[in-house]
Amino acid sequence: MKICMAQINTVVGDIVGNTDRVLAVCSDQHFNGTQMVVFPELTLTGYPPEDLLLRGDVLRRTEAAVRRLRAELPEELAVVVGYPKARGDLLFNSAGVITGREVIAEYDKQCLPNYQVFDEKRYFDAGTEPCVVSFGGIQFGLTICEDIWHEAPAAMTKEAGAQVLINLNASPFHRGKQAERIAQIELVAQRHAIPILYVNQVGGQDELVFDGGSFAVDAKGDVCVTADSFEEAFATVALDLAADGLLAPGNIAAPMGDIEAVWQALVLGLRDYINKNGFPGVVLGLSGGIDSAVTLAVAADALGPNRVEAVMMPFRYTASISIEDAEAEAQALHVRFSNISIEPLYESFMGALSSEFDGLAPNITEENLQARCRGVLLMSISNKKNLLVLTTGNKSELAVGYSTLYGDMAGGFDVLKDCPKMLVYALARYRNTLGDCIPDRVITRPPSAELAPDQKDEDSLPPYEILDQIVELYVEQDASRQQILAAGFSEDDIARVLRLVDLNEYKRRQAPVGVRISRRGFGRDRRYPITWAWRASA
Repeated sequence: MKICMAQINTVVGDIVGNTDRVLAVCSDQHFNGTQMVVFPELTLTGYPPEDLLLRGDVLRRTEAAVRRLRAELPEELAVVVGYPKARGDLLFNSAGVITGREVIAEYDKQCLPNYQVFDEKRYFDAGTEPCVVSFGGIQFGLTICEDIWHEAPAAMTKEAGAQVLINLNASPFHRGKQAERIAQIELVAQRHAIPILYVNQVGGQDELVFDGGSFAVDAKGDVCVTADSFEEAFATVALDLAADGLLAPGNIAAPMGDIEAVWQALVLGLRDYINKNGFPGVVLGLSGGIDSAVTLAVAADALGPNRVEAVMMPFRYTASISIEDAEAEAQALHVRFSNISIEPLYESFMGALSSEFDGLAPNITEENLQARCRGVLLMSISNKKNLLVLTTGNKSELAVGYSTLYGDMAGGFDVLKDCPKMLVYALARYRNTLGDCIPDRVITRPPSAELAPDQKDEDSLPPYEILDQIVELYVEQDASRQQILAAGFSEDDIARVLRLVDLNEYKRRQAPVGVRISRRGFGRDRRYPITWAWRASA
């Protein structure tokens, strides 16, 4: 039997468009001799639909989409597709098997994740029964995503007579996730002596990126087929009841390294955010520093140079090499580039504020004003040209509040929001292996916001090599002050970083959305109060 794992990119809420996509794929696959097509979790609504599921009209449209699939799918083809299913007052995350103009079976997800970025218990009720359906002389058991990470669903399904296990997924990317998936599926296959088809969604949805990477393992747990990651793919699985392990070897996609995977996640996340929200392009401030250089390269790769505009906005503290490097980056990537000094704008603001500032010594206010002048310029260009402003802050800066509200935080999307500073350097070096676009001295010279004479980031922060490790321990691993101290960091650095992380939740709450690439980013993953008395640094 020839089965297609249809790793497609859906749009949340576009039920008609998603249904059109299912029908088009099934038509092509039927023409190519495929007997079964398997789609990801909640294909018809897209994932995650969030509070759209609370709307009755969404569920009615989904029911209409299922009726349309029954009427228009090729009769001989079996199609496994995910959708929300209401039964009385209950709502389930379901998978239906459609063939011969009928839904011949439906399975309700049993294990509902409610951690990290998942909120499924807010919307869904849990299923309790296995589902095994016969097609082409083979007994197929259905599971959905989180089910495969728990013992009971697979065990129940095998006991109910399944010969092949199908697992529909909307599993978001984080670093190292694909290896974790494969290890888990191999374990389940070996434990129950059953081949498993793991079909995953691909595409960007707000801060989440779904990386695809669908694969199939045989009854011995050996990977037989893999699809490419970070793109739509239609991987063919051949089932052979006479074969050892039931599943015949097929195409194996080339493995992807860690930094390459992060780069592809950033590119896909940005591309889908821009395209699915209908923006013609993006604009960003190009400072000559590492963060804006990497952001520009991601944007050019994601959208093409004709949809990217870079603006250099120098001030009296901007080094000449920063201006030179920014222009060189724009030229290397063939994007539109302009140079607009903020000097007159800054002086105008200072003049207007002179009576308010009379008798008060200069402080960080003057530095923040420079950033806010740049924010005003970028937002004005955005409004006039309908371009989305990309902010360029990284995770390290966002963690400790090393950014200016309504200044460099002004914008609609932050590509590097979940990338710590040292990872940004690794991304720059990786991108240059694909074609030089970031000058070496941008990577090697000490980072600076250039808001004051001879300013360096390390004047205000610990070295990034240290800062990033403390942030990872505290933010991503929930380590206590004592645990971080035991890891070998100094009391002063720990107290300083933890205090800044705790104090700056109010800034992060106002930050634009950005691609999540870690186990815990700032956003859906980490929900801390703004007003609180807790201080981990105490």
